[in-house]
Amino acid sequence: MLQAFVLIVAFQFAGEAFARFAGIPVPGPVLGLAMFALLAGLWPPLYEAVADTADLLLRHLSLLFVPAGVGVLQHLGLLGREALPILAVLLFSTILTLAVTALTFLALARWFGDGTD
Repeated sequence: MLQAFVLIVAFQFAGEAFARFAGIPVPGPVLGLAMFALLAGLWPPLYEAVADTADLLLRHLSLLFVPAGVGVLQHLGLLGREALPILAVLLFSTILTLAVTALTFLALARWFGDGTD
């Protein structure tokens, strides 16, 4: 289990290093996950080596949100003072995301055919 955890962290570190050295504006853990997925697709024993440890981490994923919750509570006064701008940005970004998703779906439905032909 320790070896699998070290392997997972090593991919995260490799992704972070690649993102920083290449100047790519993508989070390092995302790049590390992409590298892992690519290598695991080419060499399946890599996936098997970390599967049980990854499942364990996913079962306890909620614990990783505790520090973020503590940070929110520490800045509750700031959040209260900036509630209106935060609410406006959340509302605008949600509407924008829904619109872009709908337009993307419509474009792809036209591109691939909507099945009503």
